[in-house]
Amino acid sequence: MSGYVWSLFLLLAIISGAIAWWLIPYYALRKAINAPFPEAWRRILARNFPIYRHLPSDLQRQLQKLIKQFIHEKHFTGCNGLEITDEIRVTIAASACLLLLNRKTSVYGDLRYILVYPDGFITQEEKFVEGGIKSLLPSGLLGQSWSNGKVILSWADVLKGNREFRDGHNVALHEFAHQLDNESGSVNGAPVLANQQHYQRWASVLTEEYEALRRAAFQGDETLIDQYGATAPAEFFAVVTETFFERPLELLNRHPALFNELKIYYKVDPSDWMEA
Repeated sequence: MSGYVWSLFLLLAIISGAIAWWLIPYYALRKAINAPFPEAWRRILARNFPIYRHLPSDLQRQLQKLIKQFIHEKHFTGCNGLEITDEIRVTIAASACLLLLNRKTSVYGDLRYILVYPDGFITQEEKFVEGGIKSLLPSGLLGQSWSNGKVILSWADVLKGNREFRDGHNVALHEFAHQLDNESGSVNGAPVLANQQHYQRWASVLTEEYEALRRAAFQGDETLIDQYGATAPAEFFAVVTETFFERPLELLNRHPALFNELKIYYKVDPSDWMEA
């Protein structure tokens, strides 16, 4: 075999290997998405994600497809002795994928790992102590979202948030909203939007609402929106996402401009589900 023929053969082998390397994961994903949605998973949704029953049939089908892709692509790890089960995978995936309905977007393309604790967990956080000195101190958390492809969740609180879906508090929705925020390259309360005009309107409405929440929190006034959202614009976006999906009618009545911005971004109207 001449040197030219051998080089050509080697080049073709490399190209074939590269194509196979790309196609195998693609076909594995297609197979996972096209597989029937397991009946056992439907029962999990009925038990742990009751808002699913109120979704229109087309959104239920979308959610099923997204759940299958999410579970196929993400790696779940149990912490502090928690064993990962289909119940945990499906319940968390449903929460995450509710935020993706009707939207042309990746299924959290930068997210790789879901770490799940049995309940609240302790982490070390930098905080200012006496004298203005920064120190690492223990902090109790229900969830965390990282820009390095990780979300950490308390299973007990995910379950509570999903089963009590209309109380306005949902740790899973909160942390996955942070993941959407991070898709813009910075966690600052401004996710990837459709166009420059929407960015301008978003900034105007959300800044006004954020400042109003800060004033209310400072004055000790009661608010529909959780006042944890007053700590930073990123937390405001995550908190109002919880309110939008869990208490949409109240948000629409009391903060119509904010509701409209979230409706345009998320491309769904949860108030229709509540009326159903």
